[in-house]
Amino acid sequence: MRYRLILLLAVLALACRDHHGGGRTPDIEVWFHTGQPGEQRTIEAQVARFNAGQDEITVHLTLLPEGSYNAQVQAAAAAGALPDLLELDGPFLYRYVWQGALRPLDDLLPATTLAGLLPSLRTQGTCGGHLYGVGSFDSGLGLWGDRATLAAVGARLPVTSGAAWSAEEMEGILDRLAAADPDGAVLDLKLNYAGEWFTYAFSPLLQSAGADLIDRTTGRAGGTLDSPAAVAALTRLQGWIRRGRVDPNLDDAAFTGRRVALSWVGHWEYPRYHAALGDDLVLLPLPDFGHGSRTGEGSWQWAIPAASRSPEGAAAFLAFLLRPEEVGAMAAANGGVPATGAAIARSPLYRPGGPLRLFVAQLTGGVAVPRPRTPAYPVITAAFQRCFDDLRNGGDVHAALARAAAAIDRDLADNRGYPPTRGRR
Repeated sequence: MRYRLILLLAVLALACRDHHGGGRTPDIEVWFHTGQPGEQRTIEAQVARFNAGQDEITVHLTLLPEGSYNAQVQAAAAAGALPDLLELDGPFLYRYVWQGALRPLDDLLPATTLAGLLPSLRTQGTCGGHLYGVGSFDSGLGLWGDRATLAAVGARLPVTSGAAWSAEEMEGILDRLAAADPDGAVLDLKLNYAGEWFTYAFSPLLQSAGADLIDRTTGRAGGTLDSPAAVAALTRLQGWIRRGRVDPNLDDAAFTGRRVALSWVGHWEYPRYHAALGDDLVLLPLPDFGHGSRTGEGSWQWAIPAASRSPEGAAAFLAFLLRPEEVGAMAAANGGVPATGAAIARSPLYRPGGPLRLFVAQLTGGVAVPRPRTPAYPVITAAFQRCFDDLRNGGDVHAALARAAAAIDRDLADNRGYPPTRGRR
């Protein structure tokens, strides 16, 4: 019923646009996910500024719930009811490109705008040699630490990914922290989150161990996702949970309430964590499981549907969102890494010497790894999420990984390897 409702709203919006679009001012329909409250306030203010700053284009904004956003967009795409401009969670972009639902941006956005984007954003948004998606921010993943508590157990505080704790060093620190903690739970893995979080957060652990979600050349998961390196890495992680080192964090206050000294999470927690810990807050790289510290990258991206009635108008609004001041406004709202070098240079958080500079270094220094850029990604992430549920509940890690790899490879076979001809425009 929810998807039928969103499709009805989309059709009504398109009809409304067609009714009002016959005059001098085209109406642009834009969809945005209801993420953090600050993000919603910011996009609403940006739409108001854009509409007030010129009289050629009118943007109409629709906010959709984040939890079901991808499913709603999929339903609208199947019904041919997408808007002129919409957000997509980055790794889902390639499925829509393969389906022919999106329009390349290469010739729609100014060259100067594209040149200023972070390389990680260009990588995530590119498919088949064309740019289909751009974001106004990228993401960062790391370990947030309670400086005072870590100092009390003699923990070293690495400031670069190259100096990250080894897996063994981290386990020793967890043990020392647990010895001084009433319940022994000293690490937050955001087990209170759901869905895409688990793939984004813990596939870097696989890559750090020398494994991955799939073989990036063949697209197959068998022999990679269920490899000995992957089994060993996730067995170690499962051991932290089994030994009681991980706080279940049902109230999402494990770190802000200082029940734990370490929180494995992304950039978006900086405002809340800094408010709670102040100068005791420290950002650390994820641990090195043998092949270097790795981190996730990629976040929400803007894309223009192939069926947009006004792609030039949609691109004009998108170019506005990528101005340094607008990029800075959204990054300030959600703590994300600003999308352009110009916006980073303006940011007190991300410019050289800023408290979040590590995230920029990861995105530009080869530490951040994009999630697999393939139309199979929805199946890949669903399979890995089921695997993570199994291991957190005490299941056999190798068996869970083998099931996930088999599910991914079945989908690859069922779709004949996702040949790149279907629906390309």
